Amino acid sequence: MQSAVKKFGNSAGVVIPKPLLTEIGAKVGDDIDIGVQDGRIVIELVAKIDPREGWAEDAAALMAAGDYEIVLGDFPNDFDDEEWVW
Repeated sequence: MQSAVKKFGNSAGVVIPKPLLTEIGAKVGDDIDIGVQDGRIVIELVAKIDPREGWAEDAAALMAAGDYEIVLGDFPNDFDDEEWVW
């Protein structure tokens, strides 16, 4: 399958045909990693990782085990006492 390098402002781009995107499981808007290996441009789909995945379960396990302590506590301030309507 052929495509062409096209000018995009000060950069260049290549249109990637949909069948190739489908083959790697990518769609418009996905993040990709681009590199060069053995003189070839390699495009790989970047796995989406939720940075908070598992937090709720871990917090529940800590609470159940009693293995936690509140390090910082509350942060009372004048604004909370004088400005907020509770």
